[in-house]
Amino acid sequence: MEETWRWFGPADDISLEEIRQTGATGIVTALHEIPYGEVWPEEAIRERQAAIARAGLTWSVVESLPVHENVKRGAGDLDRIFGNYRTSLRNLARCGIRTVCYNFMPVLDWTRTALAHPLPTGATALRFDAVLHAAFDVLMLERPGAEAEHDPGVLERARRWFAGATQADRDALLATIMAGLPGAYDRYDIPGLKAVLASYAGIDAATLKAHLARFLREVVPTAEEVGVRLCIHPDDPPRPLLGLPRIVSTHADLADIVGAVPSRANGITFCTGSLGAGALNDVPAMARALAPHVAFAHLRNVRKEPDGSFYEADHLDGDVDMPAVVAALLAEEARRKAAGEPDWRIPFRPDHGHQMLSDFGRRTHPGYTLIGRLRGLAELRGVIAGLSHRPA
Repeated sequence: MEETWRWFGPADDISLEEIRQTGATGIVTALHEIPYGEVWPEEAIRERQAAIARAGLTWSVVESLPVHENVKRGAGDLDRIFGNYRTSLRNLARCGIRTVCYNFMPVLDWTRTALAHPLPTGATALRFDAVLHAAFDVLMLERPGAEAEHDPGVLERARRWFAGATQADRDALLATIMAGLPGAYDRYDIPGLKAVLASYAGIDAATLKAHLARFLREVVPTAEEVGVRLCIHPDDPPRPLLGLPRIVSTHADLADIVGAVPSRANGITFCTGSLGAGALNDVPAMARALAPHVAFAHLRNVRKEPDGSFYEADHLDGDVDMPAVVAALLAEEARRKAAGEPDWRIPFRPDHGHQMLSDFGRRTHPGYTLIGRLRGLAELRGVIAGLSHRPA
């Protein structure tokens, strides 16, 4: 498997030179400065690619070539947006970049309620707390009908939290939830978030699935033509949030997506953390069944709690059986190699990491620490080495 590292471009506090010292050889990045729905010019792609190459690294995966919100809503001038997306795919292919991750999560790319949850070791982790999420949804956002979507016990605890929370506590929770917005977006206040959520009124899971299927029909043929593998990222967390449907959360969801437009160009980003947060997801079984469609892997772990809360655990010490997942991906690599497929390797990155040691005080993106991810990469490297040398 190819070791890669997510880098957020020149503004990232972690430099390419530091990344090279981790031992990773591939970079996962995007042209974050380009607005959603606009074309990625070939010149801009080559400029970023050259900067990566000067550091002795390769731009291996695009994460993400984002899908405009209008595509998810099924509104606006979609012909122009689809055309721009196809042009960007062609430009990336001309530069030799052929793995493109994207997601189809409405409004928020991911959602957490704490960005620095304290761990017994003194490190911190990302956390999703069902009680705080309910407090935000029902009592701060005051979304109509939200009460019925939360467990009564969780909702009672949410009311107690809200009653004792200061305005600073509530502001901090809003800011944390807004951290899941893409970096180029403005953060919303409560009225602004209500307005953007209202733009999804009437869009249920079936409608959102239809909009995704249309997107795939529009862009997968071009990806196939130019040799690009699109790979959708699962929902994070894999559950409806704030009244928004989620349609990339389960084994059945992923099977439906790859079946909607059957093509090697229509693939999956297999994220063990996102899928692992789903109480009913058997992640190793999903890896084995869906392996032929996996173009890219995010490897991280979670610890779940009975009320739906979870936090991000050490890469090898959560609820997901990471060695079993890695074994499935290595078996798929071996199958591809034996079949003579030229791009048989599956790139992976250590996804998220605890804040620890010299990570404190650095202005990194939430979860994208240097030492925490380096530790995860070392642990995963050991698993891959051990499985690769195991007798058949």
